[in-house]
Amino acid sequence: MWERRFTLEYYRTENGHDPVRRWIDRDLSASQRRAVMAALRYLLATEGVGICASEYGRHLGRGLFELRVRHDEQTILKKAGLADRAEATRANVLLRVFCHAMGDRIVLVLGGYDKGSDPSPRRQAREIALARRRLEDHRRRHH
Repeated sequence: MWERRFTLEYYRTENGHDPVRRWIDRDLSASQRRAVMAALRYLLATEGVGICASEYGRHLGRGLFELRVRHDEQTILKKAGLADRAEATRANVLLRVFCHAMGDRIVLVLGGYDKGSDPSPRRQAREIALARRRLEDHRRRHH
């Protein structure tokens, strides 16, 4: 059963902007938004960087890892043990969320993108580079 073990924090710019929440709220469709929020709440908040031992995560090196969101909300809830059965919604979801583990109990969410809209390696590299810059900015301002 689901148990929240990690606190999720979202990267904020020096001016107080929250680009990750803006991406979720403004750039994603309703079904993508529901899927990513379920993955953040019920998978990432449970497993932290341990998510990389599953189909939902991958280490990227230098302190970054990605959360891979490839299922709709109902499928994620079912896999988290929170739904008896997945509804036949089967929304097309292929998102990446870039994160950093801060200590033992906090995950910093740095960015994300819709890989389904642009699956090119160039786009992936650009988004990873942006997440790395945000991580360095966060470290500079908070350490």
